[in-house]
Formats: sequence, C-alpha cells, structure tokens
Amino acid sequence: MITVVDYGRGNLYSLSHALSHIAVEHVVSERPEDIHEAAAIVLPGVGAFVDAMDALASRDLVSPLCDAAARGVPLLGICLGMQILAAASEEFGARDGLGIIPGTVRALPEPCGPDGIRIPNMGWRKLVLCREDLLCHGLSQGVMTYFVHSYGFFAEDDSIVATSDVNGLAVPAVVRRGPVVGCQFHPEKSGPVGLRMLRNFFAEARLAELQSPGGCRGGVND
Repeated sequence: MITVVDYGRGNLYSLSHALSHIAVEHVVSERPEDIHEAAAIVLPGVGAFVDAMDALASRDLVSPLCDAAARGVPLLGICLGMQILAAASEEFGARDGLGIIPGTVRALPEPCGPDGIRIPNMGWRKLVLCREDLLCHGLSQGVMTYFVHSYGFFAEDDSIVATSDVNGLAVPAVVRRGPVVGCQFHPEKSGPVGLRMLRNFFAEARLAELQSPGGCRGGVND
C-alpha cells in the first residue's frame, strides 16, 4: 500500500491526480495504521513549519512517520513535507522537526538588487544536480522544476542531491538519507520532469519491497 499522508497541510488533489496519472495505486489517509502498513509514504505539505508539526502531532502521526523511516520504508517529502524531515526550524521561533534528516530550516536570502528573486521564491527554477541519485535518474543538468517557498532546508552536505540558486545561495532542492528523500519543489506541478521523478521514487520503492523479506505486496503498477 502506498500512503499519502493527509494532515490538513498538503495539496492533495494535485498530488493524487499526478499519482493516478502514472498509475500508482494509493490511499490518502490520516490514520496512523495506514502509515504503519505502508510500503511507501508520500508526505506533502504547504504552509508553516510549526502548523505542520502541530497538525501531525494532533493526529498522532509523528511516531508512525519516524518509525517508518527507521524501518527503512521509502518516504518522499514534498515542499513543506521535505522541511519537516529536518531536525529543527527557525521559522516563527525554534521548533523541532521529525529529525529524520540532519539539518535546519532557515529563511531564504532576500534579493540584493532588482534582478534578484523575490521572496517567497515562486516559479520555475533550474536544478543543479550535485551527485547521482535514483530519484534524478534520467534527468539532465539544469532541468526546471516549480518552487513555492520562503524557507529552505539546509541539510548536511552528504544529504544534498541537488540545489537551486536563490539570490546567490545554493539552496538544497533534493535531499536524501537512505530511503528517505525530499523535494523542495512540487514534482506534481513540474510537468514531465516532476512525473519522471515520481516514477523514479516509486520504482525504487518497488525494488526495495521486492528485495525485502516477505517479498511483494503490490501497489505500484509497472
């Protein structure tokens, strides 16, 4: 079972539509047991870090998400869903995150001149691929993806897969720690490039499931 986490802070319609388009059978759920039973998890998110963590806590979803990551369940965090994978955030004061990937969420730099990027960073931006990764398989350097954010997840260097330039600063755009990956942009809104990345994630999740003890339970259509 593929579980898309519904905690009241995600763009679920667009994401669910994109997953259906690439033939990924999934459930949209706020139930802890659906996270516990998931073969792969998608954690979307829009809005503020504090609100997201409060929403997860109020639904008793923090421990199931952390437990799933510890068990090696593939997990994809999108936009704010990527940021709450971090250890902490500075948005509206210090606040702990899920602590799945080391790093801190901090404000993006403001533009220094008229040609800078206005914050929030909204629109199509180039990805700078820093290293090979299964999520980015088949993508060329400089592909464009769609961002909407005012804060960035500044992960440790060995977690960074790709960056995007924001007013002269290389802001992490894709991060990974084992089977847990995060995209600061919205793959479901990034056209063929985003769909390719979603396919890559679920192909990796499918391979992990086939290689795990107990074998295959289905859920991703080839």
